[in-house]
Amino acid sequence: MDDLRHDPELLGRLRDDLAGAEYTVAGVEERLGPLAVAALHREEAVPALRATDRSGTDPSGPDPCRTLVRAFVLGRAVARRALDAALPTVGTAGAARLGLAVAAGADPDDEVRAAVDLRPYTASDQGGSVDWWIASDLGELATGRSLRTDHVLGVGGASTTLAQVTVRTPRRRVLDLGTGCGIQALHATRHAEAVVGTDISGRALEFARFNALLAGESHRIGLRLGSMLAPVAGELFDLVVSNPPFVITPRSPGVPAYEYRDGGRAGDAIVEELVTGVGAVLAPGGVAQLLGNWEVRRGEDWHERVGEWLDRSGLDGWVVQREWQDPAQYAETWIRDGGTTPERDRAAWEHQYAAWLDDFESRDVEGVGFGIVTLRRPVTGAPTLRRLEELTGTVHQPLGATIATSLAAHDWLEARDDAALGAERLTVAGDVTEERYLTPGASDPSVVLLRQGGGFGRAVRAGTALAGFVGACDGSLTVGSLVDALGDVLGVPASDVAADVLPSVRGLVEDGLLLVV
Repeated sequence: MDDLRHDPELLGRLRDDLAGAEYTVAGVEERLGPLAVAALHREEAVPALRATDRSGTDPSGPDPCRTLVRAFVLGRAVARRALDAALPTVGTAGAARLGLAVAAGADPDDEVRAAVDLRPYTASDQGGSVDWWIASDLGELATGRSLRTDHVLGVGGASTTLAQVTVRTPRRRVLDLGTGCGIQALHATRHAEAVVGTDISGRALEFARFNALLAGESHRIGLRLGSMLAPVAGELFDLVVSNPPFVITPRSPGVPAYEYRDGGRAGDAIVEELVTGVGAVLAPGGVAQLLGNWEVRRGEDWHERVGEWLDRSGLDGWVVQREWQDPAQYAETWIRDGGTTPERDRAAWEHQYAAWLDDFESRDVEGVGFGIVTLRRPVTGAPTLRRLEELTGTVHQPLGATIATSLAAHDWLEARDDAALGAERLTVAGDVTEERYLTPGASDPSVVLLRQGGGFGRAVRAGTALAGFVGACDGSLTVGSLVDALGDVLGVPASDVAADVLPSVRGLVEDGLLLVV
């Protein structure tokens, strides 16, 4: 990518050519079929290579979409005539001028090879569906080599996760810290007046600029070079999103430090620095959302370490730990991510593996957590939200709206004591079901679960009083009336019922299982 060009007119024609070739996520899936698509997700190319090798069997010539997949996803050579047909207004010559491809010659049968990865991306948000094309460096699947240390990653699993959990309410200014190929900045243009993307990698910013131009959104994204919050010091944003280079990497000779995942700090210091420092650029009411790793050290629980960061941040904080790996699992994951495998280079694999284990042992690390961090600057006063939870089960993406609703519910509850809550009416959310488990022969259930069908997919165990309360929440009676009625049914004072159920009711409202009428 060393000569990627930013030609708006040519990129506009490229956008039209890619759409005309049906080079979209749906178009690619249709051509490849489910077997090849699933294999690609496992970084296996053979089924996709077979599905795109149709040049000798199709009398009308190569399918444009298959040609583009073969060149720009699989990294295989294609004939110049095939790429010319796939990009009819840009052609091989235009693709070469943009820095996307390298041609062996001018003859129609000469080979052309992709210089970058260029693939379709689709997403849906409150503004509807969008289809973009995202350029990045060719990966190991295409090159067959380990990644270069200044590799610019495309849209990976972490990027998709962050895009799906981001709160998408309208914002005036959004900061994408560590923008990489620019995907979070592009998403932000859908609900923000202005977007700033920063990165420590100049190559990443070149890709981000290219992708913004290709999407037709370059006028709304400003890009700045620099580390962490330095490029925006003194400015305020209504939303900060960050998929930072959070991977914990040993500082040892022979262990590559990849710019896209390694922030140059020891251990989990880069996530700590971001959590404790991002408040400096948050406007009142502003939200920051980021992904991160944190070390779990001997003798402490994960929430102790991360909770201390929240305490120092001065912000509302909500952390959801989604995964946990022991040091060996973590080392294996990230050594393979860089393209080193025991099959390809046993000596390098063992050296890096040992370095990772030595690094973790030096800090008594017993595991590494991964999760989603949501922070918010209070409009006034001190923080009121401090929530750390582990949710490793299936969630229902996108979660951005769920998180926004939960933050609003938290604020609503904070403004109401139990007496004020008693005057409100609640109803059960449409995705909530009740599960009852009975011992054979018993007339009463031993366990009652309230299960959320969407969002975080929570399952809340309910006692007799809470189950009765939720079962009666149809919006017709106030919370106080329901508590009084339950007291009469159960033969206990209403105050006892309130003490039993209202804390749980607050939790159900905050988590979206109960809704305010």
